[in-house]
Formats: sequence, structure tokens, C-alpha cells
Amino acid sequence: MEKQKLPNATAVLILGILSIVSCCCVGIFGFIFAVIALLLAKKDMKLYSENPEQYTNYSNLKTGRIIAIIGLVLSTLFMLKVGYDISQTGLDNVIEEFNRAYENAKQNQ
Repeated sequence: MEKQKLPNATAVLILGILSIVSCCCVGIFGFIFAVIALLLAKKDMKLYSENPEQYTNYSNLKTGRIIAIIGLVLSTLFMLKVGYDISQTGLDNVIEEFNRAYENAKQNQ
């Protein structure tokens, strides 16, 4: 029987990478990408465990899963930090600070 690739291994790898990249900008997107990657990885790991000799790209799946876990942790930490900042300074101050940073960036262009 010819070996096949796991159907979601590449998607898990890409979503894992996206979860790390987007956690630095907006934590919730990194969290969402990581959760989706982990769900797809779980599905493919079950498929692989049923018939391991049939599939070839299990290492991509493992790598994507590890990256997704890292992205999930980073996104969670980022969201906790933002929540802590909001609870300490108030939402109005956070929005004000964001607007000041936006205006500074706009002027520096």
C-alpha cells in the first residue's frame, strides 16, 4: 500500500506559526489559531495511531503541535497581561494610551 500524508499536518504547522506571529499583535487571534491547530492535530494523531505505517509526515504534525502549544501559552500570557493592565489602570486609560501611541506612529511616518 502506498503511503499517504496526514490530511491536516500542513494546516497544523501553518496555524501554529500564525498563532505565534499573531499573539504578538492581538492575543485572541493567536489563541484561536492555536486552538484550531491543536484540534486538527488531535484528529490527525488519532488517525496516525490507528495505522502508523500508512502515513509519512507525522514529524510535521508533531512540530506544528508543539508550535501551537507555544502559541497558545504566549497568547494566553498576552491576554492575561492585557487584562491585568486594564484592571490596574482602567479601560479609559488603556484606550487613551493606545490612541497616543497611534498618533505618534502616524506622525512618525
